[in-house]
Amino acid sequence: MTSSATGGAKASVDALLSDLNLSGDPLGLGGNPGDHRVVVAMSGGVDSSVTAALLHHLGYDVVGVTLQLYDHGAAIQKKGACCAGQDIYDAKRVAEECGFPHYVLDYESRFREAVIEEFAGTYLAGYTPIPCVRCNQTVKFADLLETAKQLGAECMATGHYIQRVIGEKGPELRRAADQGKDQSYFLFATTEEQLDFLRFPLGHLNKDQTRQLAEAFGLIVADKPDSQDICFVPNGRYVDIVEKVRPGASRPGEIVHVDGRVLGRHEGVIRYTVGQRRGLGVAAGDPLYVVRLDAEAAQVVVGPREALEVDTIRLNDVNWLGDEDLADGAPVRVKVRSTRPPVPAALSVDGDTVGVVLAQGEEGVAPGQACVFYSTDNEDRVLGGGWIAATGGKASGSGVRLIG
Repeated sequence: MTSSATGGAKASVDALLSDLNLSGDPLGLGGNPGDHRVVVAMSGGVDSSVTAALLHHLGYDVVGVTLQLYDHGAAIQKKGACCAGQDIYDAKRVAEECGFPHYVLDYESRFREAVIEEFAGTYLAGYTPIPCVRCNQTVKFADLLETAKQLGAECMATGHYIQRVIGEKGPELRRAADQGKDQSYFLFATTEEQLDFLRFPLGHLNKDQTRQLAEAFGLIVADKPDSQDICFVPNGRYVDIVEKVRPGASRPGEIVHVDGRVLGRHEGVIRYTVGQRRGLGVAAGDPLYVVRLDAEAAQVVVGPREALEVDTIRLNDVNWLGDEDLADGAPVRVKVRSTRPPVPAALSVDGDTVGVVLAQGEEGVAPGQACVFYSTDNEDRVLGGGWIAATGGKASGSGVRLIG
């Protein structure tokens, strides 16, 4: 709440917080909130701004931190891009009006190395990256978290829509109450150590309730639209970024049918993704889809829709948050795209090789995307996940047999 707010307005906000189950100590730190320093990661959007304003209103010792992640010269006029230009200004204004300190940290070189370079390299290798996960995994939940500790914070709060609850064996990640805003898919790589330090006070709210809080606090971002595109990709043109970061790295090649026929030419595998139907540039009697990308051979492999179906997935860099160790054959639910619901599967563990066997085939499973594990009881608890390295056809036994 702004420093100029009246007593009546404060009482109205307090009533709203009580209705939304946000009164008292939503961070679970105990004692007097004023004795606890909390760093809030502020992107300049409504969610993180509400998080900071809420915790300041409740009396926590709030410090807002915004990361400048890339050169905002071109992005300053782009609505919906976080961590640059107008968004940094908005975060500073929120902090000033609420009355808590705010810092802007230059993380451009780290972001370029850990996210943008990796993004370009992944596309060139024929995979479909998710830079938002890499950003959370490296810059935000690693580098910024360490900075928060150096600032004397007892925890770091964010505006993500995900829930942190205390289970029998410690903190657990749970899907957001608003399934339409749930961000658990993008936070699967959160480690147990990070989870000890993180807090997500908005995880039990829906977006309308968050905006209601923003209006009650009088925040300038109350009506600000949500970001839609990847923050550092102007106009959603991924190819432009890849070619800028790795000029001349993309090679033209053949568009090949799964039966071996050469159907045409392409200007680079970075222009395609698994499951794509439109814009293939080849004529065929039946609809064709991108089935596989072979960056080494510079081939885009296409085929009928049924050729997209896979039921075995091999994973890299698996993060596990379950109470028990990874076990071969253990039942889980998995999401292979952020917009898809969790589906039944079983873990496949053979030494250091981890994958999943899907109960039913899934289409358009793209290497480079994430496969996120959920509990089987109510598909609510996040058990971790991994990066999709390869996919295959029908399963044989409990292992993952990859084809192609």
